[in-house]
Amino acid sequence: MSNGRKVRVKVPASTANLGPGFDTLGMALSLYAWIEMGEAEQTGFHLYGDEMKDVPRDKSNLIYKVAQMVFDEAGVSVPELEISMYSEIPLTRGLGSSASAIIGGMVAANALIGSPLSNERIFDMATALEKHPDNVGASLFGGIICAAWDGSHADVIRIEPPEDLEALVVIPEFELATSKAREVLPSSLTVADAVYNISRSSLLTGALASGRLDLIGAAMRDRLHQPYRSALVPGMEAVLAEATQHGALGIALSGAGPTLIAFVDRSESRKGELEAFLTETMRNHGIEAQTKWLQPCRTGALAESVNENGMQNQSFLDMIKGEVRS
Repeated sequence: MSNGRKVRVKVPASTANLGPGFDTLGMALSLYAWIEMGEAEQTGFHLYGDEMKDVPRDKSNLIYKVAQMVFDEAGVSVPELEISMYSEIPLTRGLGSSASAIIGGMVAANALIGSPLSNERIFDMATALEKHPDNVGASLFGGIICAAWDGSHADVIRIEPPEDLEALVVIPEFELATSKAREVLPSSLTVADAVYNISRSSLLTGALASGRLDLIGAAMRDRLHQPYRSALVPGMEAVLAEATQHGALGIALSGAGPTLIAFVDRSESRKGELEAFLTETMRNHGIEAQTKWLQPCRTGALAESVNENGMQNQSFLDMIKGEVRS
């Protein structure tokens, strides 16, 4: 049992696929969600920020449900919880909002009861829930991950992001459910398209592992999902075709979209030009969008006890204000 303990978890957003690595490659990004969890006499929720306005405030809440999965797996009963959450991660935009909630909730629940479950077990549980390992793996382990899921277990390799790699995301002002984005995918591929994607996914993994930023543009191309999803994101086809002419190393749909993510060399001199190209292209197709410069996040979900390190008198909101300002 938790004996009145309270824990806080900081968990990063993620981008999945990176172009050709469908349901396999992911990278953690410097957007975050924070979760505080403690045992309570009656379950209650304190949800802060614009991204939380439509999130359930009862036991149907995803954080509560995944916490109970962890307790059940560990053979512990903690039926009533007080949960606080703040998130910078836009919902249903292709930046791993559900994966960050799943990982954040599981890591918090595990820490609350003394961490009886390994990260590997949490990864398998989270992947079973998400049905693919890329987003949850990135949020859990940080950095870049390459993972394979066999239906019950996920094998994963973590890659340290190249020092000079940063990302520019363009986030359209509309939501796109992953289920809708999957409905447009074909049920079969030609051998030529399969080889096209396998070769580029392999090349991208090698390029990222060895810091070969010069190969990213060729390696991020895809024939498996992006051509079929382009109709769901106005302007996407033009952005994918032309972004490398404006300073991007490579560009892809982030997860199921509608966010697009460009990889950029930190020393690139045309960052302003690239940002303007992305927003103007979307606007020319009738879509308003915001851009954010993000860094690869090298650490995954981190848990700490509120009852230690002098944190007892720091409220969740005070902690968030300090984190967001920094």
